[in-house]
Amino acid sequence: MKTLLKTCATAALIVISICTMADGRPEKRTINLSMAKLALDHYLEVITEGESIGLEQLFAPEFCQRIQTEKSKSHSRSEIINFLKKQRGEKLNCITSYQVLEQCPNFMIAKVTLKFENFTMTDLVTLINEDGAWKVLTSVHTYQ
Repeated sequence: MKTLLKTCATAALIVISICTMADGRPEKRTINLSMAKLALDHYLEVITEGESIGLEQLFAPEFCQRIQTEKSKSHSRSEIINFLKKQRGEKLNCITSYQVLEQCPNFMIAKVTLKFENFTMTDLVTLINEDGAWKVLTSVHTYQ
């Protein structure tokens, strides 16, 4: 009788553990964007390291990306988020650096440089502080 109770209790614990772990919901993590530097560092991870956690949190609702070439192109927030989700885990072979051009309590402008083997991409990024969380508002790319 004791063996039967132990077996039933063990089986019940295993079933509960499996159901708890495999509830089918994707894990949602939030990123600490309480400081402009943290948001800028996360932005670099997103665009160069294929990080996909916190994309919706990182980009402001009115985010817009503009690519300045002979034919300028613009991309909306949803287009960029969908693109970056597809690029999850893809790492760019480049050297990155950034320089803060202007910073105030509620906004920052930074120049991000991605140096590839045959060209350099410069990204002017504007970040804003909304309710204590920093978000990327605009991104303007140029290529050299």
